[in-house]
Amino acid sequence: MSSRRQAILWAIEAAATRDGMSLDPGQRQLAGRLADLDPHLSHWSSKRTPTSNGLFVHGPAGRGKSWLANAYFDAVPTHRKTRVHFHSFFDELHRHIHHHRDEDRAVQKALDEVIRDCRLLFFDELHVHDSGDARLLTRLLERVFARRIVVVATSNYAPDDLLPNPIWHHIFEPGIALINAHMSTFHLTGSIDYRTAGGGRISGFAAGDWTTDPVTMPKRYDGTSLAVRDRHFPVLAARPGELWVTFAQVCSAPMSNIEYLEWARTYSHWVVVDIPLFDDIDAEAQQRFINLIDVLVDIDVRVTFHSSHTLHRFSAAASRRPDAFRMQSRMQLLGVVNRLT
Repeated sequence: MSSRRQAILWAIEAAATRDGMSLDPGQRQLAGRLADLDPHLSHWSSKRTPTSNGLFVHGPAGRGKSWLANAYFDAVPTHRKTRVHFHSFFDELHRHIHHHRDEDRAVQKALDEVIRDCRLLFFDELHVHDSGDARLLTRLLERVFARRIVVVATSNYAPDDLLPNPIWHHIFEPGIALINAHMSTFHLTGSIDYRTAGGGRISGFAAGDWTTDPVTMPKRYDGTSLAVRDRHFPVLAARPGELWVTFAQVCSAPMSNIEYLEWARTYSHWVVVDIPLFDDIDAEAQQRFINLIDVLVDIDVRVTFHSSHTLHRFSAAASRRPDAFRMQSRMQLLGVVNRLT
């Protein structure tokens, strides 16, 4: 075993000890596969197999994929590495594309600015539901593999299951082909959802609640609007560090992850009221709520969710949507206050 590989494995074990974790057999196997990657970095060996250029880790929510990939990323001894989350990446990429919109090769320039000079790219929580994002992600993969960048990605979806909508799936088939050609895959499974196993709720999203209590509006309720890039959106109230919105305002309206990211970075506590069952809203509103939960968890925002339905009933209804499992796992982090009968 090389000293570099052993050092990475020791660093991952030390991180687990600090976090009070004991790696299970599948997680240990994944740690070894990650340590086998070599973004060390001046060149690739001609002996490398085509799929040793990266690792695509997939499996059910809460099994430790992101934790292990983060621990590996922190342990790799180079500064030439970049970590991106799905929603934040596309927000940043669109900003750079807009900056270069009047220039030739605007997308390529934007991609190079986001990737910079990294030799290791960690793409956390990769999932594709939008056809436009699928095209941009394919361009990204073409670029990083052409530059011989080592890629680590985590996802709840196997590569062939990305962009699951059968109407649009063909759009991402070139991207799937790139993943299968340049990356090996690892399926991390297990019977325990570690997001819910610990039981401790300290801060951020995990300190939030789902409640069926009646809503008590702020004393100075002011129904207002917020501006994001020259677009204005109505909200119930906005205070320093706190945002009040209805489900309809953030999910039934034509909003995007750009607004969610902007507000998640500005307001550390959200109150979302009037949350319906998925049975009672259209597919677009369902997808926006799933995206919103992704952003709020990634930025680690504390949220108080108000609904006339219990979290159990909401989750049961949402389970009829095949791609809602990640959201359901994350919602189990919440405290539950059910006082209505």
